[in-house]
Amino acid sequence: MQPDWPAEIYKELVGAGVRVVGYVPDAGHKRLIELCQEDRNMRAVPLSTEEEGIGLVAGAWLGGEKGVLLMQSSGVGNIINVLGMVQVCRFPLAILVTMRGEQGEFNGWQVPMGQNTARVLETMGVAVRQAGEAQTVAGHVRAALLKAFEAQGAEAVLINQRVIGIKSFQEQRSQ
Repeated sequence: MQPDWPAEIYKELVGAGVRVVGYVPDAGHKRLIELCQEDRNMRAVPLSTEEEGIGLVAGAWLGGEKGVLLMQSSGVGNIINVLGMVQVCRFPLAILVTMRGEQGEFNGWQVPMGQNTARVLETMGVAVRQAGEAQTVAGHVRAALLKAFEAQGAEAVLINQRVIGIKSFQEQRSQ
């Protein structure tokens, strides 16, 4: 049986003291978002675009709270310019990325960013951890949260498409 990786990530967020979670609605993060919304000690903030999340996390840190940003790999392209703020202002940034554009992807528009997400983030100074199996996700998240908040740097965990589940074109059309 597959581990309940969204619940395990949620436990890691709680354990790290995360109180603000920014997200653009995403099927891959759906369960994790719901768990964060149900937690009275967390503020789950829907975003209209991913770059808003960088400001949200910076504001949370300035206000004395820890925050994380949830997004899909296609959203990484939207945060490139504002990632410079993380280096200049030296605040912690933890990003949990559900991957698209990998093996079995039905949507061709997801492929270019999906194939280059790690490289793009690393080029912008973000340390990247790749979670290719459900049982490794929580450990990668724990390590990324610890390093981001202790070193006040940027960390990303890329959750492989095999972990979140590969949708078919037919599934997508019926939803």
